[in-house]
Amino acid sequence: MAPSLLADRLLEHVLSFSLDPHALPDGVGVLDPFNGTHADEVRRIVTLFHRKYYSDNGQRLLMLGINPGRLGAGSTGLSFTDTKRCESDLGIAVNGLHTHEPSSDFFYRMIRAAGGAEHFYSRIYVHAVCPLGFVKEGPKGGLINLNYYDDKDLEAAVTPFVENWLRTLVGTGMRRVLAICIGTGKNAKYLTALNDRLGLFEEVITLEHPRYVMQYKAKSLELYIAKYLSVLERIDP
Repeated sequence: MAPSLLADRLLEHVLSFSLDPHALPDGVGVLDPFNGTHADEVRRIVTLFHRKYYSDNGQRLLMLGINPGRLGAGSTGLSFTDTKRCESDLGIAVNGLHTHEPSSDFFYRMIRAAGGAEHFYSRIYVHAVCPLGFVKEGPKGGLINLNYYDDKDLEAAVTPFVENWLRTLVGTGMRRVLAICIGTGKNAKYLTALNDRLGLFEEVITLEHPRYVMQYKAKSLELYIAKYLSVLERIDP
């Protein structure tokens, strides 16, 4: 039997994790793109992406965001990738939904500056500290995004799930010398404490979240892209 490729190991993990919704605090729902309205399309996109960029056995450096939002990973299953960038930069057509997300805009500007998707993903694997997103009812009655750390009871409820998720993800073929945390506030604090406890990585470097950059620092966009690139330069080509 031939040894599995990194794509095989990642897909086995990425398409199979689950979280018992009954373990969550009252009023909190799960945002799971793999089991939502467009589940079949999301699974197709995610499978094509992994086969395209990870059909080898090279180790990748792990870059971790927070958790899926509705317009990015919540629509494509790919972190920081809305449907617009999925088609324009990854060459993967999306059927039945169309999203534009500012974080994805920044992220793919950075990827282009780093040499394009093929070069970037040959070195990096991007996902999230928590691979599932969360929602709650907003003040006007609609659902709004909820990060795993926005509620202490939610954070406590998902921590065992997150620990298992990250241990297994690292074990698929991630480099352990370094990880990049996207989000300098609560995401960085949580991941740093978790890493101190589990010893997954020798070092965790933190970068500003793309949404923060696009919302508050858009005039300095190129400076933040340069900051990302300076961290990537530490990785062996």
